[in-house]
Amino acid sequence: MTATAPGLDELAQLLDGIEAEMLRIGFWQQQPPDLLADYDAGRRRTYLDAPSFELWLQAVFLPRARAAVATGDLPTHSSVGTMALRQWDYYEHVAEAQPLLRLLHQFDEAVERRGGRSEEDRDG
Repeated sequence: MTATAPGLDELAQLLDGIEAEMLRIGFWQQQPPDLLADYDAGRRRTYLDAPSFELWLQAVFLPRARAAVATGDLPTHSSVGTMALRQWDYYEHVAEAQPLLRLLHQFDEAVERRGGRSEEDRDG
């Protein structure tokens, strides 16, 4: 499955936009720790276990979301925008994060429009 299938291309572009925005506002680490290995091994469970939400986005969310887009194996629901809202607008307003927040909400909406079905399910 390639990211050019209907809906997957939009998701891939949103993920690229999320990464670009994180770089633009300084939320990107050039050499982040391997948090994904910690999550895969069960040493960390939620985004709250990461050193920061930004690091979780970079080191866990983006790699997992890119893998899901590459295979077309997406969840039926995404709430990364809500998690970001809690981090950057609910407890404390972070003005520079607002464009990133919008991109994360757009990602959630795109996942939900697809309904989490594989391309084979959508065609059949």
